[in-house]
Amino acid sequence: MSKLHTSIQIGPYQIAHRVVLAPLTRMRAEPGAIPGQLMAEYYAQRTTAGGLLIGEATIAAPNGNGYLGAPGLYDDSQIAGWKLVTDAVHAKGGKIFLQLYHAGRQSNSLLQPDGAQPVAPSVVDHGGLAFTENGWTPGSPPRELTIAEIRGLVESFRAAADRGIAAGFDGVELHSANGYLFDQFLQDGSNKRTDIYGGSFENRIRFPLEIVRTVRERVGREFIIVYRLSMLDLVEGGSTWD
Repeated sequence: MSKLHTSIQIGPYQIAHRVVLAPLTRMRAEPGAIPGQLMAEYYAQRTTAGGLLIGEATIAAPNGNGYLGAPGLYDDSQIAGWKLVTDAVHAKGGKIFLQLYHAGRQSNSLLQPDGAQPVAPSVVDHGGLAFTENGWTPGSPPRELTIAEIRGLVESFRAAADRGIAAGFDGVELHSANGYLFDQFLQDGSNKRTDIYGGSFENRIRFPLEIVRTVRERVGREFIIVYRLSMLDLVEGGSTWD
């Protein structure tokens, strides 16, 4: 237990201890997916001097939401709200990383711009629920992303990372787990594509890697964490993530 209270170097930061706040989906954003004072208070309460926090799943593209009340950074109007959060953390001597995600097929048309279908690597139903204004609701059937749309999503993550920098975050984490869009591309059960983004593991990992590379260009290699990959992916992928 004593090691929990020893410092550790994470990228350019010397963190005072090894108890890190995990990302927790709370669904407390204000209309427009904008953080407010309630969110700033929440993160400030959990900040210790020299400590590290990972922010909750933050929508990187307008069609990426899977939860009513989730915060976003897909629009410039959301920067100021996140600045409330990062300022509150920094005032207590802590560091905070932005976590970016896209729900992919784990969504409902009620959460999509103009009531559109959720997007996914392939037309494979999620079979689960999405949190909407009607409560937990079965997910809507997804449609397959075009290659042009995939490349547009890469740009969306880059732009969201830029906004995160403007909002004062100390680093960026990319959410690659829990069956969200990155994971949907990685898994052969949800990715049935026959183009350059499907089939072999090298193709299925292409989309996550493209986003890792473009975000790394914006915030620096040492700030990016890609996490919660399944053991199968890690074994099969091998040195692809090096």
